[in-house]
Amino acid sequence: MKPNDLPTPLHAATPWTLARRAERMNPSVIREILKVTEKPGIISFAGGLPSPKTFPVSAFAEACAKVLREDGQAALQYAASEGYAPLREAVAAQLPWAVDPAQVLITTGSQQGLDLVAKVLIDTDSRVLVETPTYLGALQAFTPMEPQIEAVASDAEGIDVDDLERRAGSGADRARFLYVLPNFQNPTGRSMSEARRAALVERAAALGLPIVEDNPYGDLWFDAPPPLPLAARNPEGCIYLGSFSKVLAPGLRLGFIVAPQAVYPKLLQAKQAADLHSPGFNQRMVSEVIKDGFLDRHVPTIRALYKSQCHAMLESLTAEMAGLGVQWNSPDGGMFLWVRLPEGMSAIDLLPRAVDKGVAFVPGAAFYASEPDPRTLRLSFVTASVEQIRIGVAALAQAIREQQQA
Repeated sequence: MKPNDLPTPLHAATPWTLARRAERMNPSVIREILKVTEKPGIISFAGGLPSPKTFPVSAFAEACAKVLREDGQAALQYAASEGYAPLREAVAAQLPWAVDPAQVLITTGSQQGLDLVAKVLIDTDSRVLVETPTYLGALQAFTPMEPQIEAVASDAEGIDVDDLERRAGSGADRARFLYVLPNFQNPTGRSMSEARRAALVERAAALGLPIVEDNPYGDLWFDAPPPLPLAARNPEGCIYLGSFSKVLAPGLRLGFIVAPQAVYPKLLQAKQAADLHSPGFNQRMVSEVIKDGFLDRHVPTIRALYKSQCHAMLESLTAEMAGLGVQWNSPDGGMFLWVRLPEGMSAIDLLPRAVDKGVAFVPGAAFYASEPDPRTLRLSFVTASVEQIRIGVAALAQAIREQQQA
């Protein structure tokens, strides 16, 4: 058949009517920026991508061969929606509080965990509370369910618990949950102190406000581990999300949910409707790789690499931004730090000038549920080399100087 032989469409107008929730779906600002960073010569501080240097390729090669050799038919077959039992047991065993493996649901990345939480807990016009700022991917997962997303005032230690109480509501108006990243938060890199965690859990419990705790970065500490998770302090009042993406490899697309029995069955049903189960082959490979304490040996190498790269970026910022009125924080782990430009500047306006000079970042406005701060931006320090970090920060400083003079 030739192209001209194809039938003529009956109607010029499309017959498709999109659901209202589809209209609320928006492309990821970060993914769009990443397209720009694919240009040759661009030093990217934009992506939240783990360093490929940390991927344990040889360990997975061995695990792949062993899984196929010893359990190939089962690994390539449909599987239980809850996840591979030995992997669920391993997840439960490595958490710092008593977790029954029956509470663990393996997900296709922790991003799917956010999607399942949204489907199960959010109705149209129900209220959801988030930090200021918060993870863009969570906003993308929640928004199609048509909630009212409300930002809670936050400082360098995280959620302001007094503002949380003012916004939590009561009765039918009570917020469905608070979404929070206590450890090395994306986008800011900040961590919640022990005192703030204790106060937050106590206040949320008194308000009857559930917490959704997202912890993809908690193992990436530099000098000391973070305090106990919020879920460890009130297991029945928290849903906990974790990921293998940052400690093994994101291409596996494996994460997990730890949920109380009150919500676990519905999360499982939502999982069944979404994809039946996460890839059983990948689950068996991860289970094989981690079974003999591999993470205890492997993760410290990631921490050391990221610490050195973070140190290089902080040194470069200090050297290059002197006198420019730029502010930034100093994270204790994770993959990001948070920058605030001088009064009157916009990170969105700065980005094209920075790209012209060969460096990219993510403007911070995309991470706010409301009232974005246009002066903020996120820098990732984990995929660029130390030399690239120095060159890129110098280029960013020059772009800021030129923007101030424009």
